[in-house]
Amino acid sequence: MVDLVPVHRQEYEIDGTKKDRIVCAEAPGRIFYMGEHCRTAKGLLLASGIDRYVQVAFSPRNDVSLRFYTADTSERKRTTTANLTFKKEDRWANRIKIALCLFSEMGYDIGGFNVTITTNIPRHSGLAYYVAVEVASAVALRKFYNSSISDKELITRLHKLHLEFYENDDKLADMLTMMNTKPDTYLLINPATGTVRRIKSPFTQYTTLLLDSKVPWFGIEGELKRRQKVLARSIEALLSRKPEMDFNEYPTEAVTALIASFEEELRRCCMHIVSEIVRVKKTARALKEADFPVLEKIFFQSHESLRDFYEISCPELDWLVKRAQEMPGAAAARMTGKGFGGCTYAVLKPETVDEYSQRMDDYERIFGFRPVIYLIKPASGAKALS
Repeated sequence: MVDLVPVHRQEYEIDGTKKDRIVCAEAPGRIFYMGEHCRTAKGLLLASGIDRYVQVAFSPRNDVSLRFYTADTSERKRTTTANLTFKKEDRWANRIKIALCLFSEMGYDIGGFNVTITTNIPRHSGLAYYVAVEVASAVALRKFYNSSISDKELITRLHKLHLEFYENDDKLADMLTMMNTKPDTYLLINPATGTVRRIKSPFTQYTTLLLDSKVPWFGIEGELKRRQKVLARSIEALLSRKPEMDFNEYPTEAVTALIASFEEELRRCCMHIVSEIVRVKKTARALKEADFPVLEKIFFQSHESLRDFYEISCPELDWLVKRAQEMPGAAAARMTGKGFGGCTYAVLKPETVDEYSQRMDDYERIFGFRPVIYLIKPASGAKALS
């Protein structure tokens, strides 16, 4: 990642000899280990931040202009304080406008700003880069205005505005993860209540790899939307049979009879929802007890459920997970994210990492492109830097 303040000064021609106010903050990327596709059902999920960040720098202007710059791609956007609304052409700059709207709604006088962004989060890998821009921007502005708003209220307000900008795009779990994550810690998140429970990681002697499969996502948007519709229909169907249903408390065996008359696709999706929530709870217990045999079994079962019941995996992801399973002492492997490509993760003994990495030669030979491997670990959450 670039050294943010000098780049910011250079971009906006700020004299380095003057003590102009530049406020910086950062927010981590996040990874979902289990349960992410149950968010619509307000199901529990397991997540953490990762040690890759978005950093933002804000400095005030003497006018009402808003100028945005991404140091990594040299992209620029501009608008004014009178235009803090969603505009498709503003793309990533809309994320910063959300944070500005937050403090405007709180009664702060929003003047012009120069803003610079830099990151080492891999783009388009399902690690919530764009949400990290929102959270980092909100934290930076909290520092700039010396606001006493709590982390909880900040995320509540940010999430509300996010939904106004991006309809039906629920990112509460992402935001809660970024604000609450700590090193060597997993987070058990309940989106229904906004509560977060920290669980100390038992994997301190393991290495966690994130593998970007590099499967092209071109042309899969229609299938992704179809799967999301199936998910919504499945939840609606379950609630129609049992309106008081709490998905976090409903036993898997009771669902079998409940969904017996559903069409096959709905029945499979319902089984994934309920069984996945059960797995998240079992995983939380196994993490606390450092029960590695149970953890290995549950993580692999979760991937199989995404593949066979929710049907959002693909041959490349299955290959990466299967090869990880074959490593001696492997503790976990699973796809993560929206599916049909994207990433998998693997928690391996350090001495097996090289062997697993070498198998990517076979992946490239079979599929025609090579995955990118990142070493990651649960890391600290969003914070002001200056």
